[in-house]
Amino acid sequence: MSNRAVRRQKTREPKSKRGGAQRALPSTGTSPQGRPSSGGGLLSWRPQFIVDIITELRKVVWPERGDVVHLTIVVVIVTILIGAFLGAIDIGFGWIIDRTLLN
Repeated sequence: MSNRAVRRQKTREPKSKRGGAQRALPSTGTSPQGRPSSGGGLLSWRPQFIVDIITELRKVVWPERGDVVHLTIVVVIVTILIGAFLGAIDIGFGWIIDRTLLN
């Protein structure tokens, strides 16, 4: 089953709740004439994609402060180690070039 089918199954309501054969359509934020709808709330004047972004950001589970500090320390240490390794390679190649080609 595709993601779309799963979402449709989750959002379906029994016909008794829907009031017969009518289906609820997703809101586009515009009236049928293409003008922004006057009804709604605080976010009704914004484009739909901004409303979708805000909705998705509310679902994000942000990491705890301890996790962020730990991972930041890991990134800094790995960056220093890789920098030292690449610096050593650079010094080594410079030494080889000085001894062989520039002699």
